[in-house]
Formats: sequence, structure tokens, C-alpha cells
Amino acid sequence: MIVRSLNRGSAAAPWLVFSFIYLSASSFVTALPGQGGAGSVSNDEVVAQRSLVDSKPLLGEKGLPQQHAFTADDNAPLLRVTPQEPNTYPSTYTALLNALETMENHFFAVAYGTWPKAIDWTAAVMGTQVSATLLAMTSYAQTLKPTSLLCIDEARDHENLINRYFTQITSFYFGENAFALRTQAYDDMLWVVLGWLEAIKFIKLHSSLHYTSSDDKNATWYASQFIPQFAHRARLFYDLASRGWDTTLCGGGMLWNPHLAPYKNAITNELYIAASVSMYLYFPGDSDSSPFLTHTGLPPAKAHDVRYLDNAAEAYKWLKESKMRNKDGLYVDGFHITGWRGGKNGSNGTGKCDMRAENVYTYNQGVILSGLKGLWEATGSRCYLEDGHELVRNVIRATGWEDRNTEQRYRWAGLGRGGVMEELCDWSGSCSQNSQTFKGIYFHHLTLFCSPLIRQEWGENGETLLDDEETKQLHQKSCEEYGDWIRHNAFAAYLTRNQDGEYGEWWGRPARRRRHGDEEDDEFEGPNTQGTDYRNEGVPMDEIWRLPEDDVMYKCDMDKDLGNQERSWRDYDGRDNEVRSRDINDRGRGRTVETQSGGVAVLRALWRLVESKQEGG
Repeated sequence: MIVRSLNRGSAAAPWLVFSFIYLSASSFVTALPGQGGAGSVSNDEVVAQRSLVDSKPLLGEKGLPQQHAFTADDNAPLLRVTPQEPNTYPSTYTALLNALETMENHFFAVAYGTWPKAIDWTAAVMGTQVSATLLAMTSYAQTLKPTSLLCIDEARDHENLINRYFTQITSFYFGENAFALRTQAYDDMLWVVLGWLEAIKFIKLHSSLHYTSSDDKNATWYASQFIPQFAHRARLFYDLASRGWDTTLCGGGMLWNPHLAPYKNAITNELYIAASVSMYLYFPGDSDSSPFLTHTGLPPAKAHDVRYLDNAAEAYKWLKESKMRNKDGLYVDGFHITGWRGGKNGSNGTGKCDMRAENVYTYNQGVILSGLKGLWEATGSRCYLEDGHELVRNVIRATGWEDRNTEQRYRWAGLGRGGVMEELCDWSGSCSQNSQTFKGIYFHHLTLFCSPLIRQEWGENGETLLDDEETKQLHQKSCEEYGDWIRHNAFAAYLTRNQDGEYGEWWGRPARRRRHGDEEDDEFEGPNTQGTDYRNEGVPMDEIWRLPEDDVMYKCDMDKDLGNQERSWRDYDGRDNEVRSRDINDRGRGRTVETQSGGVAVLRALWRLVESKQEGG
């Protein structure tokens, strides 16, 4: 349980003020909003079935308003499920914790310190999602007034729950394939940076809220000892990735992969912006001189170094002027350089980013959002927030939000249909591990973008300044407008769970019974793909993508899961005329740790942005 400034030797030591709902460390509990205990849940609406066996009431939930529960009323017409009473759905917070429990229990291996079926970069994202969820858990204590005193055993249980998942993060520090990642693409390296900075944010918040005492400066959380190691890894990977900034082509911008022909794509530049400004805001400094890839010791790196902020601002200026957005205001994937040929006698060709890849992926619309939020925090320039809100609205429009209650709800709108976010590969069931991670990434960075504004400036004494109340209120009002859309997507994702609580990839299509080849499948039109879908099909062996001397398959090619199409749209067991239960989300790679992280991320977005309105996260 959360310990809030417990003074040693105090007469109140046997008791802790309870400001969190009670959850056992060994199992999650599910309660029905407005009731004193768990109720019946239909077979196809199970949340982590095994956790419901001995459910207990969620203490403290009586005071929560009714909107803290899923309701099917607005979503059922689109998703074609049987409307159920609101009480058949758990609170959002309970659903979030159950999703995290499933993600870690089913996919994380303590013995290896990682998610074994993840690839290197998606494992870094999984770590980020866990740390961000832990931050949401510890922040929740700020929103509730203490209503009762509980014994120290109960208090201990919840703290144990947080420690349980945090120790998995620490084991991932050693289980992460850090040496291999240093030789991979620049975007792979930048996911590592963001992951360990997120862990540092959580440690600092948890310690400051629940352990630090004004009377005892040594009463910090034990996890603070890991901050120097996490910071050192973030710094090493940031410095390595920064080598990808290139001014010889296109006047700037990050290269994607040092092993391939020059390709300046949205995700690598967005990650560089987000990582740079996050280093400025959250990097605590690093005095570790361990060189790893150099023969001399590294000099100390200071916190809030303005060079990180300068890098972020320069990179965003380049990205904004790069014409990497299409007519719908969405970021396409990136640019090749016409006529570029490498080698000793090579040529830069036009030297310009003039061959645009038109593919649109969800995560390309997301990572930039946290970068823009950070740029506002560091500079106070409102234009960064305005750009971010414009992009969010473009995304919502491209999911077909305006068509959700019309006959056009099955029409592909650019990033989904009927208001539900969708990846290009969802319809065909051909998503690789890359794309299975994308929607979760989008909602993670949307959550960061829409968190309350806190302007941060550091003077000689390291003080933090809060100002610009008008901008903060406008930002909050704009983010509140996205609440219905976030809830719509969270409910859609929630309905894809199987009986083990595992989330699927195609949020718009929950599992249900139908005849093989039913016409209902044809109501969903397939999206039109544009360009090379290298995220799902692998990098082509041609001169546009490859170096002239490239006769081998580099690591980036191995990121594609070669089994991602082993169960396609029509490829199910049984005879064509057999009426049987079909699970649309059990095609291709099926349910994975990557699809589970998407469920965790969208539920966290709903909880933090719509229902809890956390401060200080």
C-alpha cells in the first residue's frame, strides 16, 4: 500500500491513511460500480476470468461517479454487441489493472528479465508501458480523500503490488538486449531512451508522494538507487542515436537506419524530438564514465542541458517544414532521396527529400505529441500545443468518428472506421510485431500530451515556475473534447479480449459467432495501401532501400515476424458450411504482448485523461 510520509516512531505507525483502492498482490479484484461486491459477468465479457473467482469489493469505489464504468449504450450500435447493463462492466481502473496483470503474467518471464516473444524495440516499448501504468497507479492516490483507516497488512498489499511490477522493470534493465540494440536502427535506440526516462519519472513521483518525509531526508523509496543506472543507459543510447542527425541530405533530419540507403522517416524524427526534450526535462544527470563503445571515459552529463532542448526545437522545425503530412493532415511514413547511390563512387542524387512514402501508420501520429508537450513545457510557446491539437483532431477525423452512427460506419476513413482506430493490416490479419505495437504507442503519447500543463524552467537554484493559466485552461478544455472518442476506443479494445483476458489487434471487431463466409464480413471494406509496407512485409531488396554492397539481411529485416500471415482472413479450421465460433482477432500472429500493451495503453488514457484527471503525472 502507498505509504505517505510515515514518520518513524510515530504513534500512528500501525496505521496508514488509505487513499487507494484495495487490491491483493496475488490477484486483482473486480467490483461492479454502485454495488458492494462482484456480480455475474457473461461468458463473452470476462475480464481475466481467473481473477474473478474470489472477488472482493473495491473499497473506496462508492465515492466514484458513475462515469467511472464502461457503458455499452453508445458503442453497441457500432460494434454490434448485445447491449448490457452498465453494471456488467468493471470500473476502468479495475480493467486497466487486469490488463496489466494479464500482460505480465502471460508474457513476461522473470527468469529472462524480458518479454521473450517481443523483439528488441517492442520490448523497450513494453517497459515504457509498464512504467507509465505504475505512474498512473501511484498518482491515483492524489485524487481521493482518505475515507478510512486500514490495517498495515492491507496497506502493505498494494505497495507490494507496485513493487511486484517495478521489480520486473529492474530485471528488464538486465534482460534488455542492450548490446544488440546499439547496432540497430536509430529509432530502435530512441525507444530505449524514452523507456528508461519513463521509469525515472515513476520512481521520482512514487518516492515524493509516498515516502519522502520532511523530517527524514533519507526516507526515500528504495528504488531511487536505480535512477543512476537508468539515466546512464538513457544517456548512452541518446548519444548513439544522435549520430543519425544528418545535414548533407534534405537540409537536416534523422536518418532511419545506418545499414540502409538514406531514408528520413517520421518515426525516427519524432522519437528524436521526444527523446531530446525528455532528456532536457527529466534526465537527472550522469556521472558514470563507463564508455562501452569508446576507449576513453565519458565526461559527466548535467541535468537540464540546453543542448537537448536545442536539438528538439531544431528537429521539430525541420519536421514541420519537411512536407511529411498528407492532404488529411496526417504524417506519412517518410522520404527517400531521388537518385541517391552509395559506395565509393556514389552520388547524393538530388540531395532532397523528394520521394515520399505515403503509408500512414498510427504511431507516426502519436510520438510527436509528447515531444510537442515537452517543447511547450520547456519554452512556453503555445504554437507547439496548437500543432499537437490540430494533429489529434485530424486523427480523430481519420478514424471515421463523424460516421460512427451512420451507414458509413464501415467505410475506411484513413486511420480506421466508425470512430475506432485501426491499422492498415488489421483488416487482413497480416500485422507483424511492429504494427501490433503501434496503437498502444499512440495512446501512450496522447496521454502524455493531454496531461495537465506544468511549465518548467530551471534557474540557478533549480526552481520550477508555473505560469500561463490561460493556455493551461485552453489545453485542458481541448483535451476534454477528446474524451468520448477515447472512451469509444477503449470500449472497442475491451471487447476484443478472450476468456484469458488477452486483448486483440483489431479493436473494431470483437469475437462472435457467424457462418463461414458470412456477408457481414464484407461490410468492412479493406483499406487501400500505398507504397511499400515495410513495417509488415519487410524491407525490399532493391536500390531504393539498400546499400549497393548490401548482399546480406540486416537485423532490421529480422524484426518482421515471418509467421504473421499463417492464419489469414478465410483460413480457419473446419468446413466452409459449418457454423462455428470464429475469433477475428485470432488471425495472423493472434494475441501477443504487443496487442496486450495496446489494451493497457488505451485504458490508461481513458482513466487518466477522462476519468481521474490526474495532477502530477
